[in-house]
Amino acid sequence: MKPLVSIIMGSTSDLPVMEKAAAFLDEMAIPFEMNALSAHRTPEAVEQFAKNAEGRGLKVIIAAAGMAAHLCGVIASMTNVPVIGVPINSSLDGMDALLAIVQMPPGIPVATVGINASLNSAILAAQILATSDTELKIKLSDYKESLKKKIVKANEDLQKISYKFKTN
Repeated sequence: MKPLVSIIMGSTSDLPVMEKAAAFLDEMAIPFEMNALSAHRTPEAVEQFAKNAEGRGLKVIIAAAGMAAHLCGVIASMTNVPVIGVPINSSLDGMDALLAIVQMPPGIPVATVGINASLNSAILAAQILATSDTELKIKLSDYKESLKKKIVKANEDLQKISYKFKTN
C-alpha cells in the first residue's frame, strides 16, 4: 500500500494535534504516512522529501509547524503536490505559526487551516482526492451527513433541558 497523503510535522511534539488528521484518514481508508521533518534542523531531508513527493505518488501533503512555521512553505516551494498547512499552537497562541503559513509569496501557495485544526486538514485532503475518486466522495458525503445528524440530536437534547425562563 502506497501513501496518497503525507503528514509531516516539525517535531513529534506536534503528534497530539496531528492524531486527529491521522484518525480521519484512517477512517476514510486513505493510505498515509507520518514523518517528522524540520525545515531548520533537517533541511536536506525536507528538500529530498519535497522533491521526491510527486514521484512517490503522493497526492496531498499535510504539513504541521509551530512558531516560525517555515516547514509548509519550504515544502511547497519544492513540489507541485498541494500542501495544506496546519499552524500549531506552540507559542503566541499559534498566531505566529498561522501568519507564517498563510503569508506565502505569489506562486508558492499553501492552503492553511485554523490553528491546531488537523481534522480540517485531513478533510480538505480527502476532498482533493475525492475529485477523482467516487467512492471517497460518497464517504465524505456520508461523513458530512453525520455531522448534520449530530446537530439535530444536540437540539433534541437541548429541548429536554428546562429552566424557569427558558422559552423552548
